Amino acid sequence: MQVRSLLLLLALILVAAAAEASKNKKEKTKKDGSKCEDWRWGPCVPNSKDCGLGYREGTCKDETKKLKCKIPCNWKKKFGADCKYKFESWGGCSAQTGLKTRSGVLKKALYNAQCEETVYVTKPCSSKIKSKSKAKKGKGKD
Repeated sequence: MQVRSLLLLLALILVAAAAEASKNKKEKTKKDGSKCEDWRWGPCVPNSKDCGLGYREGTCKDETKKLKCKIPCNWKKKFGADCKYKFESWGGCSAQTGLKTRSGVLKKALYNAQCEETVYVTKPCSSKIKSKSKAKKGKGKD
């Protein structure tokens, strides 16, 4: 009987400790120290090269903050990592330029980024010729 009560007491202590830790974590994230609501955020600046982890600086009145951010290494540098677009399918290949084109319409501008409403991108046409129907093997008459 003493073993059960000891285990029950131990379980209650662990639950109380976990609840206190959770409470402290929530309070820590809430304590920003800033009551400013009109933050202006700059672009994400990578720590090295042109992609990867970096920081974004924000200002509000006479306060400044830095937030961690990440620029994917396959982002469209022309548009900026904070401008998100919905793109159409690729168009046909132009025989004159050897390029395919498609357009994208602005879906979301993060951190008050200045984004173009519509953008156009191109890429080289594929040199491989894709056949629409594949030859059927083993179905011919003997």
